[in-house]
This record gives sequence, structure tokens and C-alpha cells, in this order.
Amino acid sequence: MKLGDWIGLLCLILSGVILWEFRQILLLLFTAIVLAIALNSLVRWIQHILRQRQIKLSRGKAVLIALTVVLIGATLFISLILPPFINQFQKLIPKVIEGLALLVTWVTDWLRDPPPWFPDVNVEPPKFSELSQQIGSLSQNLLENVLAFFSNSMAVLLQVLLILIFTIMFLANPPAYRNLLLLLFPSFYRRRANMILARCEVDLLGWMQGICFNSLFVAGLCAFGLSLLDVQYVLTHALLAGVFNFVPNIGPFASAVFPVSVALLDSPVKGVSVIVLYVIVQNLESYWFSPMIMHKQVSLLPAATLAAQLFFTTFLGFLGLVLALPLAVIAKVWIEEAYIKDVLDHWNSGPAFLVEAKGLDESGLLEEMVTPEAISPASDDSSAETSQSPESPEQGE
Repeated sequence: MKLGDWIGLLCLILSGVILWEFRQILLLLFTAIVLAIALNSLVRWIQHILRQRQIKLSRGKAVLIALTVVLIGATLFISLILPPFINQFQKLIPKVIEGLALLVTWVTDWLRDPPPWFPDVNVEPPKFSELSQQIGSLSQNLLENVLAFFSNSMAVLLQVLLILIFTIMFLANPPAYRNLLLLLFPSFYRRRANMILARCEVDLLGWMQGICFNSLFVAGLCAFGLSLLDVQYVLTHALLAGVFNFVPNIGPFASAVFPVSVALLDSPVKGVSVIVLYVIVQNLESYWFSPMIMHKQVSLLPAATLAAQLFFTTFLGFLGLVLALPLAVIAKVWIEEAYIKDVLDHWNSGPAFLVEAKGLDESGLLEEMVTPEAISPASDDSSAETSQSPESPEQGE
């Protein structure tokens, strides 16, 4: 390797180290980008509706209308739904602890005196003193985490405020920030990178729309089933089921702990009935509702989804778990487009950087294309001409 190659490799390593040190800030920026993409789709929808009615509306006014709609919806949710949810949740926590303790007692008694049909297995039930010590240590750790959360509440509030500020900035002028991002790519690849970014936006929108409909479906079915089973705190259980549905694999299991624990206080049969209810709801969501509604959602294999959750949680913490699916969507698109299509599929003939992106015209994303100067700057005419050589046959035609 030449000296320039070693210098380039060293700069690449240093860039990776710097990005790793600022990973939390990058996660906040990514969260703001995801929110800006969601709001940008609302802005385009408002402009499209008004354009059909022959009403011209500038982007600034459309952004203001979209933010007003979101603010009104958030205000209604906070004023109507949040107070009863907090009230029920405060009463729910002691019930959950009591139900789990009752479950431990039943299991211990069952192991000590198993029914006649149970096979003879030498199982030593845990001692109550050991269980009490473990529960005590677990409660202490939970209390410490809660205290740490409230002690860092100001930092969390500042992070949320920072995300909102970045979201509004990105929403005000998306092409400018896309231009800035495209400058990080070589000039010959900027047009292709722009199409990949548009594909990422399409897939993220599909994922967000699908997961929102999915969560509403799960929350509604859980509320209906828990009402029929006469389980207490139906509103809290339904909201938790809908929110936890944003985290696949882990979320549905965690949301079922609360209603099952409360139902066990009434009878074991009711607890089993709640488990059956949640299993039915998750199967309906996975095998019927999700394929029907989320036809635009990115298809991620269950093993790949779980691997992404474990990977991002291990390296990025709790925020990595929350953003595991959007990050996996972005990674999937770039691997498929930049690596598989542009490199592996053209290994012998050379990379093809300009391909057709089906579906982008219909989505309206290409209405916000970057400027030609950002894709092929005038200061790099020679490299641009070289990069556009694959297009010369088409241009000749």
C-alpha cells in the first residue's frame, strides 16, 4: 500500500472512533430524522389534498398546518387518555407484584406436592428465604433505576427538546440536508445514493404506517378481550399492549405480564384465559392483519429482527432497542442496494450505479430531488464525466 492509502485508512479508522464516541448524539439525530420523515409525509399529503382542490399552499404553511394537527392530537391524548392511564398504572404496579408473588407461591407448593399424573422428577423447590432475598434485591435494583431515571429527568427532557428542534429543522427544508449528506459520497455515486436515500424513506414510511395500524389493532383486540374476561385496568393494559407492540418479539411478552399478574389474583383460570387471549391476538396480528395491512412494510425475517434487537441493544443501550427496527430497515436497504445490486450483481461487468427505482415516482419522494449541483458539482467536472460514462450509450441513443 502506498502512503496515501495508509493515510486514507487511518482517517477511516479515526472517523469510526469519533462516530462511536458520539453514538448517542447520532441516535438522537436519527430519531429526529425518523420523526421528520413521518411529518414530511403528512406535509406532502396536505399539499396533495389542497392541490386537488386547486388551492396553492407554500411548504412553510403546510408544515405549520401539519405541526398544528400533531400538537392538537398530542394535547387531546395528554388531556383525555394520559390522566386515567397514570391513575390506573399507579394502582396496577402493586397488583402485578402481588400477582407474581402469588404465582411463585403456587409453583413452589405445586413442586413440593405434585399431582399424581406428574412424572416423578427430583426437583428441589427453592426456599422461601432465597426467593425473598432475590425479590428484595430485584426490588432494590428496580427502585435504584427509578430513582436514577428521575434524577436524570432533566437530561431526558433536554434530549427530547433537542430531538424536537432537530425534527423541525429537518422538516423545514429536507432537500438542503439531503444535499449535505450526498456531499459525503463520491461525485460519481451521488445520483445513485440519492435514489437509495429515497428508497430508505419509502421503506421507513411503510414500516411506520404499518406498525401504527398494527398497534391500534392489538390494543383494540386486547381491550375487547380483557373487558369480556372482566380484568381490571383494561385501559392501561390496552395502551401497554399497543406501545409494546412497537418492539417485536420482546414487547408482546412484556405487555402480557401485567394483565396475567392481575388476573391471577382472581383465579388461575382467568390468568390462563388472558394468556390464551394474548396468544390469539398476536397470531391474528402476525398471520392475518399484518400481511393484509402492511403490504408496504419492509419484510424482515424474525431471526433477523431478533438479531438486530440484540445487536443494537448491546452496543447502543435502551435507545438502540427502541430504534432497532428503523436501523435494521436502513441497513437492509443499503445492503441490498449498495452492496448486493451495485457490487455483487455486477462483479464481472463492473458496478452499475444508475438503476431504476420503481415506486419512487408514485410515492412523491422524487418531487424533493436534490439540486444538480449537489449531485455533480462543477468543481469536479472531470470525475463527473468519468462517472457518467456508463450513461453515454443511452445519451447517444
